Amino acid sequence: MGMSRYIAARVAYAVFVSVVIVTIAFLLLYFSPNPNIQEAATQAALEGGDPQEEIERQEQLRGLDQPMHVQYWDFIQNVYTLDWGWSESRSEPVTSAMITGIYYTAQYSIPWTILTVTLGPLVGVYSASRMYSWKDHVATGFAFFGLAIPNFFFGLILLIVFGVGLGWIPITYNTSAPVFSVENAIQLAAPVFVLTTGSIGGIMRVSRNESAEFMNSDFMKTAKAKGVSPTRAYTYHVMRPTMVPLTTTMVSALLAIFVGSSVLIEVVFSIPGLGRIMFNGVIAQDTNLVLGSLLVFTFVAVVGNLIEDLVFAIMDPRISYDDR
Repeated sequence: MGMSRYIAARVAYAVFVSVVIVTIAFLLLYFSPNPNIQEAATQAALEGGDPQEEIERQEQLRGLDQPMHVQYWDFIQNVYTLDWGWSESRSEPVTSAMITGIYYTAQYSIPWTILTVTLGPLVGVYSASRMYSWKDHVATGFAFFGLAIPNFFFGLILLIVFGVGLGWIPITYNTSAPVFSVENAIQLAAPVFVLTTGSIGGIMRVSRNESAEFMNSDFMKTAKAKGVSPTRAYTYHVMRPTMVPLTTTMVSALLAIFVGSSVLIEVVFSIPGLGRIMFNGVIAQDTNLVLGSLLVFTFVAVVGNLIEDLVFAIMDPRISYDDR
């Protein structure tokens, strides 16, 4: 299988995975009681009406009286046409709530990702070039600190020290601050720092271990013998081969933190992003809002893994895809 066919196969597989996940979400909803219908039945009983008639009426209004395959097809169409229903807790369409959440989540996710992808491999290669020195020990200690401390706990500590104690950062997120402003940069500094320390550690350790194999290789000795500068030698002869296996680690680590930690970070720092929207939706039992948030996180994970496969294939042309 050539490169083009491999890419087409990975794209088709990503589409298939997304359909499977959406199908599982439909089955969970189909076999779960609808809280809105239960609430309407309870209200009808309190007003002296027939709860069963109200349940049937609500099911008919929502199309839940249709056969399962009809509901499934409607659900699939709604998901892929971004018709995700109405959010009762926010009194707006779910897609509008998701757009708002993505707007605020991107404000700290983009700089965090850039810092992690840039600093992680660079610090790892730098640490490997000075292995077992005090600089290597400092970098290793920083990496283990980021891996050990929970993000939400670290965020609370920073908020208490620099927000409550020193007053350097705001306690609650100010949504009226312009995106490209000093005020917004100050209030996003803490969550970006927390996420960067939590994600850079694993990437740095993998980068250090992988690049250490190339430090004393024959091509590095040849490059040094020809008078190649250390910066150029490390960039072309160490960093490039290190990035091939590191790509998988980076994408996996960033996706895990984005999906898992964004909820906690946004709750701690009061950021009205996707994580906090999903958290508030769970508290309010807003099924459509929770489902929309899960779909966004799911699609981000699927697209992220697809990008990982494509980047891995492009970065290492030595890999043969004839038998894949």
